[in-house]
Amino acid sequence: MLVIGGLLLSIWGMSYGLYYALLIEHQTLETIGSSLATSFASASQRKMDASRVNLESYALACFDYARQVDVHSHWIGLGILLVSLGVIFNRVSFGERLRFLLALALLIGSAVFPLGVMWQTMDRGPGPRVLASVGAALVTSALAGVAIGFVRARE
Repeated sequence: MLVIGGLLLSIWGMSYGLYYALLIEHQTLETIGSSLATSFASASQRKMDASRVNLESYALACFDYARQVDVHSHWIGLGILLVSLGVIFNRVSFGERLRFLLALALLIGSAVFPLGVMWQTMDRGPGPRVLASVGAALVTSALAGVAIGFVRARE
């Protein structure tokens, strides 16, 4: 489950990154550059309201850009982590049911965490942050469980 799920997650992340790079990134970078330049030009002309509006546009575009880059890179990185763990997961010294639950938590958390981050670009409310936090907590707690399973195996 971890190897196949990790491969699929990595492919999904790379596909999303390609989509973003080809169809959206250039417009976002244009917005970042032009809004910052316009903000400075407006400030130099003492048009502070126009400068503030353009600076806010710059901040929003930077926020979206950072989130989009985070999304595809986290999907890829977490996918690679899942594949790596999948190769040695039989060394986790827990019963089959607990290992299955740990693997499931890793897979679900690895998919949900970046999804919550991506949702933040569309909705600034608490829902996306909660989803991202739940996904991150699933990954973190499952990794802690896996680490305990590896330590138990060495004892």
